[in-house]
Amino acid sequence: MSPQTLTITIDPDAADAPFEQVRTRIADLARDGGLPVGYKLPTVRGLAEDLGLAANTVAKAYRALESDGVIETRGRNGSFIAAAGDAADKEAAGAADTYARRAKRLGLDRAAALAAVQDALTAAYGPQA
Repeated sequence: MSPQTLTITIDPDAADAPFEQVRTRIADLARDGGLPVGYKLPTVRGLAEDLGLAANTVAKAYRALESDGVIETRGRNGSFIAAAGDAADKEAAGAADTYARRAKRLGLDRAAALAAVQDALTAAYGPQA
């Protein structure tokens, strides 16, 4: 795929909801460099029309991407790919810190706290190969 090309295909038979398919595809393209920082995304209505989805479905994906720091919305100017990594890294570090402090307050030792994280990662990502 050439840079700066947004290609999304919605699989109606997929386990993931359409908004999640849109969110995942844009996040993957941003992370892998297929969409560079500053790339202007289509409007919510435009992308919804292209994909045959309701505007609310694409809007939900854009809100999740913005919340994750993948895109930034500049009011009437549109939505753009944000600087990669920094926001996600900071948010992940903050979540890890919050979890570690909470686990300690709950009286979990390090091994139990790590086991809980491993279980959660397995549930989210599947088993390690």
